[in-house]
Amino acid sequence: MLSRWVRRAIRWAIALLLLPINLGLCRAVWEVGRIAVDAGPFWMPLLVGLGIWGVIYLQLPRPMWLYVLGHELTHALSAWMCGARVQSFQVSSRGGAVRLSRSNAFIALSPYFLPIYSILWSLVMAAVHWRWGAAWWVLPLYQAGLGFTYGFHVTMTVVILRIRQPDLVGEGFLFSGSLIWLGNALILLLGMSWLSGRPGVGTALRWAARHTLEIGAWAWQAAERWIR
Repeated sequence: MLSRWVRRAIRWAIALLLLPINLGLCRAVWEVGRIAVDAGPFWMPLLVGLGIWGVIYLQLPRPMWLYVLGHELTHALSAWMCGARVQSFQVSSRGGAVRLSRSNAFIALSPYFLPIYSILWSLVMAAVHWRWGAAWWVLPLYQAGLGFTYGFHVTMTVVILRIRQPDLVGEGFLFSGSLIWLGNALILLLGMSWLSGRPGVGTALRWAARHTLEIGAWAWQAAERWIR
């Protein structure tokens, strides 16, 4: 069994290794976003949905129970994906808890980067598309709902991160921040390239890989110059 200090050192090392990947992803997100803006009118329904959520967020009480439900549900689904068992599930507006047979960093941190309600909305709209086909209202409704649910995810995650979270304390703040950054940037990169169709998911990932290698090479050269 590794000691607490050894585990902490490993997490610090992983967080530092993830830094060029995160920077490469962010640069690719910026480039894909610039191209996606000109790809078609899909931004308008997204912005409408995001605007509706913004009004609700600013003018009405925050739906903490709904967020906590999604948060704990994401823990449970992530545990199921990793082969763990859910032993108890509790939700209230003041907080929630899921007791699992085992856990890991992905299970602990997944609610902070997986937009669970956007994923569920996509599944619902897949069923709607199967039933009604390519009706004129299906795609705009899906895009508006995606903007609404993703806005919910981002704003409520920011709110909850301002409170001391046991998930982050357990994994370490630097390590947790690196993984949360990685997950959110990757979701944004894949989502924009898929929705717009430009430049394509594969191309977007290649751009991210290229930028990561460039940043990593620059950091290595800078480290060599500093050591000398």
